[in-house]
This record gives sequence, structure tokens and C-alpha cells, in this order.
Amino acid sequence: MKQVLKFFKPYWWMLILILITTSVGVWATLQLPMMMASIVDNGIIGQDESYIISEGLKMLGITAIGGVAVVGSGFLAARIGSGFAKEVRAATFAKVNSFSQAEINKFSTASLITRSSNDVQQLQQVTILILRMVLQAPIMAVGAVINALATAPNMTWVMALGVSAFFVLIIALFIAVMPKFKIVQKLVDKLNLVARENLTGLRIIRAFRNEKYEEKKFAAANEDMRRINVWINRAISLMQPMMTLIVNGVLLAIVWVGAHEIASGNLEIGNMMAFMQYALQVIMSFLFLAVLMIFLPRAQVSMARIGEILSTKNSIKEPENPEPFDQNMKGIVEFRDVTFSYPDADAPILSGINFTAQPGQTTAFIGSTGSGKSTLINLIPRFYDVSAGQVLIDGRDVRDVSHEDLVRAIGYVPQKGVLFSGTVESNIKYGAPKISDKEVLKAAEIAQAEFVLDLDGAFKHHIAQGGSNVSGGQKQRLSIARAIAKNPEIFIFDDSFSAVDYKTDAALRHALKPITRDKTVLIVAQRISTIKAAEQIVVLDEGHIVGRGTHQELLLNCKVYREIAQSQFSDIEMEREMAAIRVADRKAAIAKDRAGVNYGQ
Repeated sequence: MKQVLKFFKPYWWMLILILITTSVGVWATLQLPMMMASIVDNGIIGQDESYIISEGLKMLGITAIGGVAVVGSGFLAARIGSGFAKEVRAATFAKVNSFSQAEINKFSTASLITRSSNDVQQLQQVTILILRMVLQAPIMAVGAVINALATAPNMTWVMALGVSAFFVLIIALFIAVMPKFKIVQKLVDKLNLVARENLTGLRIIRAFRNEKYEEKKFAAANEDMRRINVWINRAISLMQPMMTLIVNGVLLAIVWVGAHEIASGNLEIGNMMAFMQYALQVIMSFLFLAVLMIFLPRAQVSMARIGEILSTKNSIKEPENPEPFDQNMKGIVEFRDVTFSYPDADAPILSGINFTAQPGQTTAFIGSTGSGKSTLINLIPRFYDVSAGQVLIDGRDVRDVSHEDLVRAIGYVPQKGVLFSGTVESNIKYGAPKISDKEVLKAAEIAQAEFVLDLDGAFKHHIAQGGSNVSGGQKQRLSIARAIAKNPEIFIFDDSFSAVDYKTDAALRHALKPITRDKTVLIVAQRISTIKAAEQIVVLDEGHIVGRGTHQELLLNCKVYREIAQSQFSDIEMEREMAAIRVADRKAAIAKDRAGVNYGQ
């Protein structure tokens, strides 16, 4: 709760001002019954018309003062509520942006969206409600009770009885409704999750004709939401007639007891009328509290959910004393005895990983699905941190380098191309906003994204949310262009060529060679044709390195790599590969023998 309430701090002076305006408004409201009682007892009964006019004008003046105060309170409440919500929303968004993949998986994407939007909206509504209505309730109640005691002390028990009945009703409602609001927010998460999955996988759903199945899933979540909301609304609806019954009962009791007091000469008519209004003001104060009790439980749940985000400690932490990279950074990547386990996993996904990727060379990773290829390279930009061992760049542990310096040195292309709403140009410039138009064009050409020139507006062409108005291959090539435009020391391609055809794949790799001549290139691939020219290929199997070397070396010496090759090459192609290796070995042996003969001579 502290994590959320601290956002009121910039508005402390407005809170003081709203307290003053609310007090003025309450003071004005409390003056009116006493003045009305005086008009009745002294003006009407005493038939003093001038007294009635003068007191009436005073009442109009006090009413005007109270009206200005109420308007001012409303204005300040709106400013504070919307400003507070803005600060909370910004802090929540910033915190989510700082999360590693581990924290995002912990909360789920759907829940994070709900907490950043729906929960903040709940807090804003309750904040404005408290500042506009509920803040005046205790001031009004105390003032009304004091004035009621002054006008008709013998009748205060009637007021106390009504307040007690209201208090019991409010507590009962709070106890009944509070747990239900917790369920509501979880159901909102579930509803968002189902809707998000449906919208994200809409093409798959249609391809398998599973629209009815998804509609049933959504209907089930929707029905759960309807059922709990009906229960809450019934409880709230039941409260309304009970409140009306209590109010009318109190008024009837005041008239009944007041009539007897007037008949016995212990009370004047004007004082009874004033007491009735003060009693109503006290009851209305508790009515405001009852309204708050309807909204407060859900706001408390929302505050707790937002506070959970803000108080979550990031598993990926910035070093206290970061070590900067050398000005002439080389980009040597080294894995030293690395082991990694996902949170709450039963076994490590990677174990005992050791290799070094040198600048000017391509290091490729291949293996069966689930062997840990993508996980391995995700440790370099610190999407996750190692469980044991070290990931080093130029001899520095990535955990000892500031995150800003680390990501500046890396050009990362994910397995699934991600584009942002904007233009083609803004997407390519995403990691390097200051590059020239010429550099943007060059990056697109290297990434084989010349299709941009055929688009309406070319590089100014609008990209829809998620890149939905371009194909998968085009999206992938624009993602590669974005990494190229950044001109980093280390390129990471996480199976980034899978969405392009063989011809484009070959042309892209050929175009990449000149710009990666002095760079460290790391490629995760499923196709051997993509990586067979790599200087170093690392073969993974169940989280272990089972082979490392060139394409030819691995075909001869690594069973897992040979099995992958056999699954991708035809028998004739496999025979050609093995024949080429035998020829190369024979030439190497002849060259070695000749070198030995020459040395002997």
C-alpha cells in the first residue's frame, strides 16, 4: 500500500486546500438549519417580516459561499485523482518495462495489462469519490452531532439509534462483498487472457475451425464474471431499500418524539426542524461512507495488485559499480561453465556450457527442439541470468556491466519478428534514431527488404500494430534491418532466417558478410544450410554441448549433427557432402606429405 500512497506526495498542497474548501462547504451547510430554525421561531411565529428577509439574505450569502467551496473541492478532487492515476500508471508501466522474462512469466501478460489499466482506473474513481464526498462525511457528522445536541439534546438517542443501524449494515456489506471483489479482479485477468489468446491466434483458430470451441471458453469466463457481478449487485441493491427504511424510520421517530416534546413545552418547532435536518446530515454522512464501502473493497484489491508489481524485486539487477567496456570493444563472447534453470524448474535447461565466440567469425547453434539454443543466447543480453558460471564479453561478466552498455553492444533479432506501430523508417531506426536516411536504405538493402520501395510511401509507409499489414517474411527482414542499422559489435540471430525462403536466406547471409567482417555473429538455426559456412558450430542436445567444430568436422565426428543433416538432406546430397569431405581430407593429407618431403629436403 505504501508503494501506491506515496504518489499523493506531489499533491500535498492540493490535499490541504481541498480540506479547507470542504470544511468551508460543511460549515455553510451546517449554518442553514440553525438559521432556518431562527426564521421559523422568531420570524414566522413572531410575524417579523424584516427579520425573515434579513436572515433569508444571509442564508443566500452562506449558500453561495458553500457552493463556491463545493465547486472548488470538485475541481481539486478531479485534479488530484487524475494526476495520482497518471503517476501510478506511469510507475507501473516503467516497472513492467524493467521486468525480466522471469517476472513477466510470474504475473502473465494479461494480468499485467489489467493491473496497468483497469486497476489504476479503479483507484482513480475511488480517489475522486473520497475527496469529493467521503472527506466531508466525518466533518459533517461531527458538526451535525454538535449542533443537534445544542438544539434538542433529549432527542439525540433517536439519531444514535439510526447511526448504529447504518453502521451494522455497512459492516455486514463490507464483510460480504470484500472477498467477492478479489475474485472479480482475477476473473478480469482470466477474461483478458482468453480474449488476448483468441485475438493473437485468430488465424490458427480459423485454420482449425475451432471458433465454437474458443467461443465456449470465452463464454465460460464471461459467465463466471456475470455470476459474481450479479451477486455483488444484488447485495448492493438489497442495501438501498434497507437504507431507505432506516432513514424514514429515523425521520418518523424524530417527528413522533419531537411532537411530544413540543406539546410538553420542552422544544420549539424551529429547533425540531433543525434537529431533523442535522439528523439527516449525520445519516447522509454515513450514507457516503456506505457508498465508499461499495467501491473501497475493489479499490483495495486493485491497490494490492498494483503494489505487488511495484514491490517486486527484479531478478535482473543493475550492478552497483558497473564496469565499462573498453573504447575499442572487440565483442568476444565467452561462456564459462554456464548452468541455467528456469524458476521452479525441476532440472537445468543448460549444463556445463563452455565456448568462445570470436570477432570476425560466425558461431552457430543447432540442436533438436528444446535443446536450449534460444535459452543460451538469451543469457547474453541478460533476458535471464545464469544459475551458475559466467557469461563474459571482452572478459567482463555481463552482470558487472550496466544494462545500457550491454544492449548498446548487441544487435538482437528474435525468432519471431516484432514490429511497432509507426512507419517502416521508425522501426528500422528503433535502436539508432539518429542514423541518416542513407543508412536506413543501406540496412534495408542488406536485409533484403527492398520490397519497402514498392510500398505506398516507401519508408514512410505506415506499419500497423504488431506489423499486421506486412507478411511474416517481410516482418523478419525489417527486424534484421533494425539490428543492422544499430551497427553493434555483437549480432544475435535467434532463428531469424526461418521465415525467409532459401534464395533470400543465401542472399541475406552473403550481404551480411562485409558488415560483420569484424563483428561477432551468433546464429541459432534449424537449417544446416544456413550455418554450414560458420567458422564454429555448437551442437546442443538436452542442454549439453555434444559437438563443436566446422560443418565438415561435425559430419565426421558428431552423431547428433549427422542425424540432423540426414533428416534435412536427401541421400544423394548427403553422399555429396561426405564425398566433399573425403576429397578435402585427401587434399589436406597430400599437402601435408608434400610439406614433409620439402622439409626433409
